[in-house]
Amino acid sequence: MNIAEIDPNFKAADVGGVPVQYVNALQGGPFRLSGFPWRDADGTLRRLPVSMSRKEVNEGALYLAQHTSGGQLAFRTDSRYIAIRAMLNIAPHDMEHMPRTGSSGFDVYEWMPGGSVFRYVVGVSQLQLYGVMREEMVIPAAEERSMRSWRINFPLYGGVRTLEIGLEPGAAVEAPEPFRLEKPVVLYGGSIFQGACASRPGNSLGGMLCRALDAPQIGLGFSGCGLGEAAIARKIAELDMSALIMGCELNSPTPEFLRDRLIPFHDIIRAAHPELPIIYVTQGDYIHPGHAAVIREMVERAKSMGDLHSYLVTRTECFAELADHNTATVDGCHPNDLGFYCMYRQVLPKLKKALNL
Repeated sequence: MNIAEIDPNFKAADVGGVPVQYVNALQGGPFRLSGFPWRDADGTLRRLPVSMSRKEVNEGALYLAQHTSGGQLAFRTDSRYIAIRAMLNIAPHDMEHMPRTGSSGFDVYEWMPGGSVFRYVVGVSQLQLYGVMREEMVIPAAEERSMRSWRINFPLYGGVRTLEIGLEPGAAVEAPEPFRLEKPVVLYGGSIFQGACASRPGNSLGGMLCRALDAPQIGLGFSGCGLGEAAIARKIAELDMSALIMGCELNSPTPEFLRDRLIPFHDIIRAAHPELPIIYVTQGDYIHPGHAAVIREMVERAKSMGDLHSYLVTRTECFAELADHNTATVDGCHPNDLGFYCMYRQVLPKLKKALNL
């Protein structure tokens, strides 16, 4: 399909002396958007239903639902290069321990049958105060035209208002290959599960796991605000998913608060999905052992009740090979890219076993 057939009002541009035709990638057509099961009727990208109120969910999570952690766009094209033009719906998040390429940038992978290959990260160093990213050439794809598959991961913190993909004039664009694992992997938790502090979106825990499985991701990490409300558990329980990965203990003020929230949360999910793999990942082994102990108790409780599909991965296990566990964090808590990779190496085998892969 020629992009002019998708959008008769496609926009022509010249980026660095290279002719580019832009098409709105969020209006459907052959572009596959994943990661937003509760997208607003007006097309706004949200990670929680707009109908949720402060009576059900904390205000911070409702605000962070505008962020696009876990979102991805996929397509195929024979263009010899691609470009991205985007507008964020909120100002970039400048955090002292996380680069903009992770919080407010996109990264681009070329998908191949043997696995995806990282090609480029689109940073936001040129982001203007009014929220418009400048046009950027992403990568040259090939010297000659041939059909290639692309997957673009969305910012972990900055929300995306608009996204246009720029292609060579006259290029064809098609729907991507289907995911190998049709049902999404859902992650719920706090900042670590939102992706803090990966250097780019594809290096988050969810990004690594879902890339390895070739599965869609639904990222429900809410920085500082993963408080385990029953309303969120009920919404997650409505999803048709492959697995649920949980990591929310560090947002709870006390171990008692965590226990009171987590048990009902687990029971709501389990009632709807008796055989769903649920993997708990402790995050506070070194800094909040009391909270981590609650997670271990939670999994033991599930097993004692005959639950054969709840699993535990501890941060101690994840960082066991490191002489100093802080090597894998930016601040003693949030993983850097090494930390996420260490977590990924421990979670993936259990996840694949649980899914019989």
